[in-house]
Formats: sequence, C-alpha cells, structure tokens
Amino acid sequence: MSLSIDPARAQARLVPAPAPEARGDDTIIDAVSVTVDHAKVLRLPERAQTVIVGNPAIADVTVQRNGVMVVTGKSYGVTNLIALDATGALLAESTLRVGAARDSILTVQRGLERESYSCTPACQPSAQLGDSKSFFDGTNGQSGARNAVATGAEKK
Repeated sequence: MSLSIDPARAQARLVPAPAPEARGDDTIIDAVSVTVDHAKVLRLPERAQTVIVGNPAIADVTVQRNGVMVVTGKSYGVTNLIALDATGALLAESTLRVGAARDSILTVQRGLERESYSCTPACQPSAQLGDSKSFFDGTNGQSGARNAVATGAEKK
C-alpha cells in the first residue's frame, strides 16, 4: 500500500540554523514532539542531503522524496535532528522530544508492578515502556503469537 504525501501539508518543519557565529552550543533552534510508536511528517530544508538523529534508540527517521522526512518515536526521551547539505554544512537543527501516548491509556500500579491498558473504548492489555517485566513479556508474547497465527508463520 502506498501513501502520497503532500509536502505543503507537512505537520512540522525543521528551522534553518542561524549563522555559526550567532549560535551557542546550547541553543534550541526548534522543538518537534512525537509520541512513542507514532510517526510525524516533517519538511526538510532545501538542499538537505544528510539527516542525523542524535540517539537512534529514541527516534528513527526515513527520508522520502521531495524533502519529506518521517520521524518515528521509538522510546521516551529527548534527542536532536540535524540536516546537512552536500558539503556537510549545517542547514538546520531541531530538538526532538518523544513522549508517551496520553489518550486512552490506563495505567494500573500494584505496588512496584505496573500494567498498561489501551481503552479504545474497551480496555485491553497494551504493553508500554515502563510496565513490569512479567506483564510486558506476557502481553508481547501473546501479541507475537497472535500475529504469527494470522500470518501463517506459526509452526504446526
């Protein structure tokens, strides 16, 4: 299945970096927020040839045609995105914040054990980062087994 993306309707934009002499090391040029396990479409600056993610454990990027980039949140945290031109010159830098889903997630805390449920509208187990190991592994194990059956990958 193929989706077409209209670059004019991209949700966020990397902001060009100021001249090097005007930029301090701790300057935040722009901030982009994305939710874990969600994607956001960004528009790259013209002439961008290289995109760097500071910590690929937090987010992943896929560059598409026509200067469109898709950022996917992988883990909670803050990292940065850098866009360079063909000569290696800095075109833009953005702070990238990856957070938890806020809608329809119910968290149950039993002492030190935490469980998460997606309530859309009925509550079902939904393993989230930070859940107790037994709940997380059990929920993911069931999801993996169900997906294997659905795709015919389960051994009989």
